[in-house]
Amino acid sequence: MSRKVEFYFDVGSPYSYLAYHQLPKIARSKSAEIVWKPMLLGAVLKAAANHSPMEVPLKGQHLLTDLQRWADHFGVVFVQNPHFPLNTLHLMRGAVGMQMVGEEEFQRYLAAIFKAMFEQPRNLGDVSEVVAVLGENGFDPMRFQAMINDQAVKDALKRNTDEAVERGVFGAPTFFVGGDMYWGQDRLHFVESALADIS
Repeated sequence: MSRKVEFYFDVGSPYSYLAYHQLPKIARSKSAEIVWKPMLLGAVLKAAANHSPMEVPLKGQHLLTDLQRWADHFGVVFVQNPHFPLNTLHLMRGAVGMQMVGEEEFQRYLAAIFKAMFEQPRNLGDVSEVVAVLGENGFDPMRFQAMINDQAVKDALKRNTDEAVERGVFGAPTFFVGGDMYWGQDRLHFVESALADIS
């Protein structure tokens, strides 16, 4: 059986950002393939009657401390984006669209967007700012604008999101190894163990 881990994520999720940096290391160490599953977290939360941690006052107050602890633990740069909360619909359509283009473009896109979200924060809730970020990173802004309005891209993001809901996903990041679901970047050690158990 081939080793695979499915990764449901949204670029607006800081914990997805942390997992984005760690999961490839785990996959390489276990000779596993990552199946990237961009989804719209807002729709998943709504379907699951769940809420962003920022909407829970006490949890929201602790969130930044927790994120910084994990970033320090992983050796990852993390700067809270002051423009939160923001709608990630166009960002996630962009992720799906770039994935449809090819793996190289998809990974370049994720690197640029995650950097602009959590390393050198920009207002990515503003499409014009997203276009500027992509232009600075060698992408064609006009192509991006057309991509996020393409019906095939819209449908693909909806399929991923609906699939996540059907599989019981209620937040991001969420991982599947075989039929087993793991939620949260703090469960990555369980993902690593599950991959190691596949012969």
